Parts: sequence; C-alpha cells; structure tokens
Amino acid sequence: MVYLEEFELPSYEFECRFFGGQKRTCYDTFYPFDIFPEKDLEELSFEPITIFYGSNGSGKTTLINVIAEHLSASRDAAYNKSNFFDLYVTGCRARWQYGYQDSTVITSDDVFDYIFNVRNINDGVDVKRDELLEEYLDLKHTRFQMRSLDDYEQLKKVNQARRQSGSQFVRKNLMKNIPEKSNGESALMYFTNKIQENQIYLLDEPENSLSAEYQQELLQFIEDSARFFNCQFIIATHSPFLLAAKHAKIYDLDAKPVVVKRWTELENVRRYFDFFMAHAEEF
Repeated sequence: MVYLEEFELPSYEFECRFFGGQKRTCYDTFYPFDIFPEKDLEELSFEPITIFYGSNGSGKTTLINVIAEHLSASRDAAYNKSNFFDLYVTGCRARWQYGYQDSTVITSDDVFDYIFNVRNINDGVDVKRDELLEEYLDLKHTRFQMRSLDDYEQLKKVNQARRQSGSQFVRKNLMKNIPEKSNGESALMYFTNKIQENQIYLLDEPENSLSAEYQQELLQFIEDSARFFNCQFIIATHSPFLLAAKHAKIYDLDAKPVVVKRWTELENVRRYFDFFMAHAEEF
C-alpha cells in the first residue's frame, strides 16, 4: 500500500535564503541544512517498501527523522534534533495518495530498550526462582512441628514441598515468566508486536540485534505486512537481506547525485558477493 506518494526536501533556494540570513552566530553546524543539495536530492517518490541505502554518514537516518518529523510520526526514542531542525522541516512538502495516515518511527534504540527491559524482568524472575528453590530444600528437609494455628500456612508449605519435586514447587509458586528468548528472538518479537495494519512505518536500521536468520524472518514479515495488511515501509538499512525486499525502491545515498538502484548493484551487496565468490571452493 502506498499512502505517502512523494516527499520534497527544502529546495536549493530555501537553503540559500536560510544561509543568506545567517550573520555571525555561535553555531558551528547548521544540521540538517547543507546535506542534501550536494547530493542533488530534492524529491523522493515511494513504493510500499522504500529503502534508503548508504554508508555511515550518508544521511539515511537524517532522512528518516526529517520525514518522520514532517508527518508528526509517533516515536519513543529521542533523536539528534538540532536548533535548525524545525525550520528545515517547514521547507518540506508531502503528497499523499490516499490522504494522511498514521505513522510510527522504530529505531534500534527502541529495540535495545525493549530487549533490556525483557532481560531485567527475566533476571528478576531468575532471582525469585533461585530463592524459591532454596526455600523448597529448606522446607523438604526441615523437622517442622506445628505448635499453633499460626503455623498452619507454614505446614501447608512443608507438605507441598514434600509432595512435589523442586521444579514443580517452583512452577507452582512462581508467576509465569516472560518467555525466555535470545536477544534476536526478542528483537524480532518487538517488530511483530509493534507493527499493526494500515500504517506507515519508518524503520532506522532494524537489522541491529538480528542474526542473518532473523533478518530474513523480519524481511518476510515486512513483505507480508506491505502486501496483505496495507502497511507502507520506509527503511534505512545496509543489510543485504533487507535490501533484497521484493519490489522495493532503493535510493543509493552514497551516489552523487542520488539514484535509484537494484539491490544487486549496491556496493555493499557487491562486496559480499565478491567475497563469497572468492571462497566458493570452500563451500
């Protein structure tokens, strides 16, 4: 599904007027001004899956943030927003195919925070599990004798420990843990839970924390969400797996001027290809 059809960055004239109005200032950077004119990039058009490819510092994340800010996209993680960011965004224009649609930004920081929170919860449960196992051993081997009704609850625990194995006792007394998963599994679960139908999603390097296997699973999920659940994706990445998305439109931000390329033409992908071809006999 295509909701956002085209997006215009501030024109060369807009940037010239900005710099013409700057006298002596205390700023040593005017980010995000003066990044894209040298790339001859003023207008972007979109498909259900559009990808910004480029090396570090090429402007992938900046484009994601500029578009997200203009669309008032919802986001959790903070980002590098300079004193001139809001002014720059006023020079942008968006054209919609089916009218305005809700949009969400997902960054690697969001994924890391989720993984960290899950790990903390599981660590807390692990501590409780160890405490319960220690309690089980104490109860099972204690020479407990009930002396009053005040000891009734303790008697029930002693009897429970003597009837059950250690694992049964722990499971019975421990609130169900969040499923224990690897970082990659947790990261993939974050995307599959977060992404809902009928929305625009701007993903900034979603491959972080994902193994090759889980990157391929994320790719399949993105393709299915775009095809069957009316989602539109704008992705900043240099993952060869995500770059292989079917029918994706890929902007090469390393090129001057910026051009649209097939994923097999991109330098990063070609490097992988050449490396594996050089070692083909070892497979």
